[in-house]
Amino acid sequence: MARDLASYIDHTILKPDATEAQVLQICDEAREYNFAAVCVPPCYVQVSKERLAGTDVNVATVVGFPLGYNHPKVKFLETHQAIADGANEIDVVINVSAFKSGKYSDVENELSELAKFCHLKEAVLKVIIETALLTDDEIVKACELCANAGVDYVKTSTGFASGGAKVEHIELMRRVLPSHIKIKASGGIRTFEDAQALVKAGADRLGCSASIQIVTHEQNH
Repeated sequence: MARDLASYIDHTILKPDATEAQVLQICDEAREYNFAAVCVPPCYVQVSKERLAGTDVNVATVVGFPLGYNHPKVKFLETHQAIADGANEIDVVINVSAFKSGKYSDVENELSELAKFCHLKEAVLKVIIETALLTDDEIVKACELCANAGVDYVKTSTGFASGGAKVEHIELMRRVLPSHIKIKASGGIRTFEDAQALVKAGADRLGCSASIQIVTHEQNH
């Protein structure tokens, strides 16, 4: 591969019963393996930032997670608090309910406000469109709204829906998104082969909980 897979990975722990000790372990592993970021629950952003002080590992957290239909003001507040706590990457779930209702301008406006705020605070905004709930045409439309809103990444999945990242969805997203907007594949990425296929299809980041298994497999090849 063009570069080590570790540099693509957001080492992730978002299960509802995640403990602080497990989150800190994720941080230590990210430091050891040089992952791009950790993705942790909002309540653990501060301790994660402290644990990763002096490293190049970014701290990502989730907003409007996992369903996305929170009030826009609540998402904005979540984002504000996460950045105040030390997050420099925000993974927000699109309002799939509003999107499915055809309220495209509402969805785009919400994302645009979040993107402006994140960029003001020098943070990255990734938008989870939950591809498992969308048709191909809807994926194209969601990517269009994200591009218009000026987000940094479009992300496939929360990992909480019926399906996760698929190569064909990454390929479709890469075809329709402007080249400056990156793609994060997440959900169900468990093997080196999965990761390699998604990167080849156009993913710039991978959200994984099986990160160590993936990179140690790569090192053995």
